[in-house]
Amino acid sequence: MISGVILFPGAGTNANHKSLIAIENSIKKFHEKIQVRRVDFPYRLAGKSFPDRAPVLIDTVRKAVIQVAIDWDCATNQIVIGGRSMGGRMCSMAVAETERKLDVAALVCICYPLHPPKQPEKLRTEHLPRINVRTLFISGTRDEFGTVGELKKATSAMNAKVTHKFIDGARHDLKNKDDAVAELVTRWISVL
Repeated sequence: MISGVILFPGAGTNANHKSLIAIENSIKKFHEKIQVRRVDFPYRLAGKSFPDRAPVLIDTVRKAVIQVAIDWDCATNQIVIGGRSMGGRMCSMAVAETERKLDVAALVCICYPLHPPKQPEKLRTEHLPRINVRTLFISGTRDEFGTVGELKKATSAMNAKVTHKFIDGARHDLKNKDDAVAELVTRWISVL
């Protein structure tokens, strides 16, 4: 049984990003027993605009999950984690760690940044085969951080059930698609 969902923002935003709020509102509307927490990374709380290095961000995810499990009086494997762009990527990296494995119910990656724009050779996929929890990927069909084909190919190596949802014509920012994304996440959580 899912106790709650933790959401992390992308690199250029914070936990009050309208897309994360839309997801929270949608989940609360249809699943009144599922709690939601939006979490900022430390660099944003400190007023910085440039993200910390990955180990700091991953540790933030880990600590947030452990704290939320205490706050909600549940096991970490009853919590779904995820986020937009860098936030989702850091969650995926936390789940993929081998030495300090983070045991969660599922993973949601919205606008996963597969590679920097116009640099498809710089893939951010090395950890994906180590992910062993159900994962939802939501992306636009015109995402400059990874095409539909690139994302499907990269995630085919994962050791888990992967669900892809693509929003036709949308770019990496999924502009004006917050309600559609929120509905996709809420429906997917419903069947976990």
